[in-house]
Amino acid sequence: MATQNNIVPFEATHPGILIKDELDSRTDLNQKDLAKELGVKASFLNEIIKGKRPVTADIAVLLEKVLEIPADYWMKFQSQYEIDKARIKEKNITRLKNIELWKVIKEYVPVNYFKKLGYLQENLTEDIFMIKRIYDVESVDDLMSVFVINKSAFYRKSEKLQVDEKNMFAWSSLALFEAKNHHVNTFYFENLVQLCLRLNKIFFENENTIEKVKSTLNQFGIKLVLIEKLEKTPVDGFSFWSENNPAIALTLRHSRLDNFAFTLMHEIAHIALHLKNNKQKSFLDLTKKGKVDSFEKEADAFAQERLISKDCWNDIVSNNLPLNDDKIVDIGRKHSINPVIIHGRVCFEKDYYALKTRINKKLK
Repeated sequence: MATQNNIVPFEATHPGILIKDELDSRTDLNQKDLAKELGVKASFLNEIIKGKRPVTADIAVLLEKVLEIPADYWMKFQSQYEIDKARIKEKNITRLKNIELWKVIKEYVPVNYFKKLGYLQENLTEDIFMIKRIYDVESVDDLMSVFVINKSAFYRKSEKLQVDEKNMFAWSSLALFEAKNHHVNTFYFENLVQLCLRLNKIFFENENTIEKVKSTLNQFGIKLVLIEKLEKTPVDGFSFWSENNPAIALTLRHSRLDNFAFTLMHEIAHIALHLKNNKQKSFLDLTKKGKVDSFEKEADAFAQERLISKDCWNDIVSNNLPLNDDKIVDIGRKHSINPVIIHGRVCFEKDYYALKTRINKKLK
């Protein structure tokens, strides 16, 4: 059974080239003699050889008699030439259309960012398809419309921040896209208390932390995606519902345990407090500057209390100030809290940013 060859050649080959090859290979026949034997003008044959005229059925029969090459071969050659021309034309039209689409896409998408991450492969057709997938749109017009909607949302949330709307749109879209491709266990809200305890143990040990956190969240039915940072995208975290599971996206802008632990707990707070009864809502948490809304205050309080209990914090404030490294390490050991988490909260709440420490803050 013959297979269909849909490969589009760079250039269509006219059957006239075969006539030329035959004449070049024969010492007893030239173009003028062939025209005479075919009963056509030399100029007519020359136009066929140069691809300016087709090989018709009548000419194919004559060529069969003179050159002893079957007429159906000439007709198949001519037919393939016409098909190839049509495909090349279609391909060129598609290429031009893709070039125009790509010009528009570059106005709304940081394409170099996606190239760096390996999502784009220097093939316009495939790259346009991938951009549509990442941004979950059917067309470039849809991309433009969604961008305008997201842009207004970013401005409302970030009046005092330098935000690149294109980069922020890319970051959040990639988070949603990656989360959709994650598969985790069934999620139950009642398991969140146990999850927080497990996470605190991981933070306390701080060994292979990110992988352990991913695995644990997976077991508890929460998707976690880490998105590489972009310039002027001052986002700490993003919590949302992805199909049947809650999801959290983080950018490790600071490779510090206290920052990672607090941001993660803050997003878990949104899941526990704010996404439970509204799966359409999402929280894109930008770096805090100025006024913080009630949702963020609630999430901050939740994160603080899950990382350091009220009793432990009251003990620190009432009995251990001023702090030093030895005290922080002792308190951490006593309550199974990583000392850098204690140090971070004390500096933040007591404005002790001048408090020097030798405690290693690195996320391990």
